Amino acid sequence: MKVLITGGTGFVGRSISRGLSEAGVPHRLLSRRGVGLGGLSEGFAGSILDRSSLDRALVGCDRVIHLVGIISEAPGQTYEGVHAEGTRQVLDAAQAAAVRRWVHMSALGTRPDAVARYHRSKWEAEQAVRSSGLDWTVFRPSVIYGKGDGFVNLFAGIGRWSPLVPVVGGGHSRLQPVDVESVARCFVRAAVESLGIGETFDVCGPVPLTLREILDEIDRAMGRRRLRLVVPRPVAWGQARFLEWLFPSVFRQAPPLNRDQILMLDEDNVGDPLPARRLFGLREESFATGLARMFGGSGIKRSS
Repeated sequence: MKVLITGGTGFVGRSISRGLSEAGVPHRLLSRRGVGLGGLSEGFAGSILDRSSLDRALVGCDRVIHLVGIISEAPGQTYEGVHAEGTRQVLDAAQAAAVRRWVHMSALGTRPDAVARYHRSKWEAEQAVRSSGLDWTVFRPSVIYGKGDGFVNLFAGIGRWSPLVPVVGGGHSRLQPVDVESVARCFVRAAVESLGIGETFDVCGPVPLTLREILDEIDRAMGRRRLRLVVPRPVAWGQARFLEWLFPSVFRQAPPLNRDQILMLDEDNVGDPLPARRLFGLREESFATGLARMFGGSGIKRSS
């Protein structure tokens, strides 16, 4: 058994790599830099949009964990290009390499009629997976947190220099944050044990929380209290539109805020964790407990 992980050096990929190493499974990490992470991992430089590098990366592999995704667009990287077309490219290469097992990273809220292009492009990717003929499993995580994440660390980091935390539109939409190790466990078991073939699973925490409640829990975990600065949606929309122009044009990188994120914050992002809990052992713990383990007295660590 050998697993190819696309995006394997990212936030979630690092946890999956550790899990595979602990299970004694060799695996190859496809990324731009081609670095390994120790254990039984092997780095491989390539791109999901470069068929020749995909063909080389798949040599000797019989399973694929496909993680590559973007939360914000950048020059040369669109939702449709990365999520939909990128997935089709890897699927084509996997089929040519006679790979049978495919474990797919999607997102909670993915559906064909979604208001956000992010979710619609994820749906296109899911449909390509379902029609591939491979033995597939699709996971739809909620917001994923843990050491090195871009969610809890973002809000906790703001508290280091500001007594105010901005909340777009009041923060009343509900989310079900899930810790990264629980997510990784689901992917590892699905890949190694071939569980959940032909099924789609929500991967989320046990209890929905509003964004305000999530910020309150982060404050408690940090032992401090910060005021909320409500940013009206039209103001946030205008800021996002400006940042979408500024960052790609001037800095050649993705903006820290975009309009798709605002659209997603307008709606609940909740699911049913029970099927994943029963089959994969998805951890059932509160967000507060997860935060306590995450901080663990070692402070906040930003993702690289």
